[in-house]
Amino acid sequence: MIRAFRTEDMDAVLAIWLQASIKAHDFVDASFWRGQVENMRNMYIPASECYVFERDGEVAGFYALYENFLPAIFVSPEHQRRGIGKVLLDDAKSKRREITLSVYKENPDSVGFYLSQGFEVVSEQEDEHTGHPELTMQWSSN
Repeated sequence: MIRAFRTEDMDAVLAIWLQASIKAHDFVDASFWRGQVENMRNMYIPASECYVFERDGEVAGFYALYENFLPAIFVSPEHQRRGIGKVLLDDAKSKRREITLSVYKENPDSVGFYLSQGFEVVSEQEDEHTGHPELTMQWSSN
């Protein structure tokens, strides 16, 4: 079930974000992600429109929208490869006519997932925080 984020979801969402970020981005030192937890807690999550995927009372994934940008969509590692990411992304698409996101080029699983869901690469640049190449991808309901 997808529902709106509640304040009491914060610790679960942050744990999912951290675990999934470290797993998906093994080319970036894990200390970088650990150093971003408080920014996620105090800035990024509160500034975004967030939704969680809950199964059996447990938060298994989430996404965040900031205007038409999707800064975060993550599924806990133990719940990955079960279709939750697609359900979350479909829900985000139902709320916008256009979505833009950034994804590390060195994360082929995520790049492939977004391509399979109708996103197109619109640019490539270097991530200012890590120096790794990232792709900007866009989806439109048209």
